[in-house]
Amino acid sequence: MRIPAQSVCTAIRDDIVAGVYERGGRLTEELLARRYGVSRVPVREALRTLEAEGFVVTRRHAGACVAEPTEREAADLLEIRMLLEPMGAARAAQRRTEAHLKVLRGLVRLGQERSRRGQSEDLRSLGSWFHETLAQASGSPGLITLLTQLRHKIAWMYAVESPARPAESWAEHGAIVDAVARGDAERARALAALHTERATAAHRLRVPRAGERVRTSQHAVNTVGRQV
Repeated sequence: MRIPAQSVCTAIRDDIVAGVYERGGRLTEELLARRYGVSRVPVREALRTLEAEGFVVTRRHAGACVAEPTEREAADLLEIRMLLEPMGAARAAQRRTEAHLKVLRGLVRLGQERSRRGQSEDLRSLGSWFHETLAQASGSPGLITLLTQLRHKIAWMYAVESPARPAESWAEHGAIVDAVARGDAERARALAALHTERATAAHRLRVPRAGERVRTSQHAVNTVGRQV
């Protein structure tokens, strides 16, 4: 059975985000095919996709390598998210379905419950699920794709501190859902902008492992189809 290139792409991307492959390290088709138990064809397709997303670069005489983002590129991601998350919330207020609302309200309920009980280990995954669902509720495939890629890249470049007051964070989530449920696009946008701004303050640039580095030079990274 042929393994889809999309599945291979997801596996490689997850491993890059998790730090399995160090920044600047080579990604050879042969070794990747062996690691994931596939042929080189889906690996080659996956590397092209990851290069378009900015996780991989192609270097002369070296081939595919893990990208080495600059500090400015990392900062840009947070700025872009601060623009797109509120847009997504506003569109969700106009396009959400009852199914979206049911999931969002359920997540807020769980998040508030876990906050009261001090079960912080669950809150990060619940928060990610909340923002993914909110993006889906926007009904905009292009925006959903951009936000998904942003989440992956931000998780790769940043460590996120747990909120000092998680109950307040989930109260903000709840207020966003209330605005979305009422169809109040401007209030949903304003609340999401405030929430995203506060969340951004908890992000700390990851310190690369030994042998890695976050580039500080402003030379362009050699990527194809670079966005975000």
